[in-house]
This record gives sequence, structure tokens and C-alpha cells, in this order.
Amino acid sequence: MTTIGATAPSPTPVAARTRTGPLGLLRDVGIVLTRELRPLRHDPFSVVFGMVQPLVFLGLFGPLLVGSLGGQAGTAFGAGGVWQWFVPAILVMTALFGTSATGANLLFEFQTGAHERMLVTPLSRPSLLVGRALKEMVPLAGQAVIIVLVMIPFGFRLYPVGALLGLALLAVFGVGLGALSYSLAIAVRKQDWMFWVVQQTLIFPLMLLSGMLLPLETGPGWMRVASQVNPLAYLVDAERALFAGEIGSMTVLWGWVAALVTAAVGLTVGVRAMARSAD
Repeated sequence: MTTIGATAPSPTPVAARTRTGPLGLLRDVGIVLTRELRPLRHDPFSVVFGMVQPLVFLGLFGPLLVGSLGGQAGTAFGAGGVWQWFVPAILVMTALFGTSATGANLLFEFQTGAHERMLVTPLSRPSLLVGRALKEMVPLAGQAVIIVLVMIPFGFRLYPVGALLGLALLAVFGVGLGALSYSLAIAVRKQDWMFWVVQQTLIFPLMLLSGMLLPLETGPGWMRVASQVNPLAYLVDAERALFAGEIGSMTVLWGWVAALVTAAVGLTVGVRAMARSAD
């Protein structure tokens, strides 16, 4: 029985209902990831369509590498050959394009009001960023399996443990880059055309200065110096080492450092940007 004059308990604020701790964060990430993957389940053809670009690069650009370098090909690509050098770089390129464009999805959610509805849920802010970025890694894993199987008859050697670690490394880097992409989308949400201007302006210099498409050893000295401050260059080198089975090399260690720093910076900037987007 309700006592006359007694006040009803006030509802718990959304912030107070937010799950805390590592288990809570993992649960929230799983919820966001499931939500983001739902359209993919209804349109699996998009995964196949996303393989067109990497396969075109492998089929048309790969053979040109050997022809353009001539006698220097063995020195540039190492004992594994052009495919052992080029296939990991194509996987990095696929992850780079996918995660750097995730902010475009957020711009669409701004238009439909879906983003505001997500902000009033008890989901933690980092989970909104991590879950959305990891969504891009799920189709990448499927594409990686198909690309590797296609390239094995052409001389590509598969080292399963190194390949799995390589995909995990890409996921860490992708979380950071995806968070930065969301931060950019939030910053330009009132002028959404600026998103693609900034994204395209940054992504191609980062690619070229990472040695992803061409060996930097054959380039000018200033490019080699510039690549030393490019985290993507360390990631590409680490992926090549992992897919060659060199799990314990220093190259892999530096790749993890670059990926973890990118993830830490991306999540820090992203969480702050997402908090401001609620204002």
C-alpha cells in the first residue's frame, strides 16, 4: 500500500545504468557488433562485392611489380617472392579502406536520428566505437580466407598461426582508425561532404608512404624518412612478417606498438567526440 504523501522513486538515470568493468564493456561491444552486422546478414553479396578491388590489385598490379623492378625484385621482395610480399599488404589496404570509411555510416545515422537513440541507451561510449569498427573486420576475415586460398596455387605460402595473429593485429588497428573516422564524421556532421575530402586527402599519402604498393627501398630518401613516422608502415611490415611465419621478430613488435597506440589515440579522441555529439 502506498503511503499518502510519499514520493515515488525516481527513475535511474541512463548513465547510472551503464555497465561497468571489462565484462560489461565486452557485453556492450557484442550488442553493438550484432546490431551492426544485421544488415550484412541480409545482404551477404556486399562481402563478395568488397573483394573486387583487392582481387583487381592482385591480378593487375601484382605482376607489374616484378616487371617494373626487374633484377631488383629478389632484393625488394625477399625469398618469399612477390605474392608473399603483396598479399598481406592487400589485406591491410582492404582494412584501411573499410575502417576509415565507417564514419560515413554515422553521418547517415545523424540524418535518421539513429545516433541520438543509441546515445540514450545504457551502452558505454567506447562500445559504440569498438563494436562499429569491429564490424568491418568480420567481412575482412572472410575475404582474407578467400584471397589466401586463391593465391596459394600461385606460390603463396600460408602460415596459419601467423595469419591469425595478423588478422588480430589488423582488428586492433582497425578499432583505432574506425574511432578516428567516427570522430571526423562528428566534427563535420553539419558539412558532411567534408568527410570524404579529408578521408581521401589523408588515406592515399598514408598508403604510399607505408610501402604498401611499392617497396620504399627503391624510392627516394625523403620517402623513407617520412615512412618512419607513419604508423601504417610499421603495420604493413608486421603483417608481412606474420604472414611469412616470423611471429617473434622485432618487426612484429613494432607493428603491435603502432596498432595499440593508434587504438588508444582513436578511442580517446572518439569517446570525447561522441560525448560532445550529445550536446
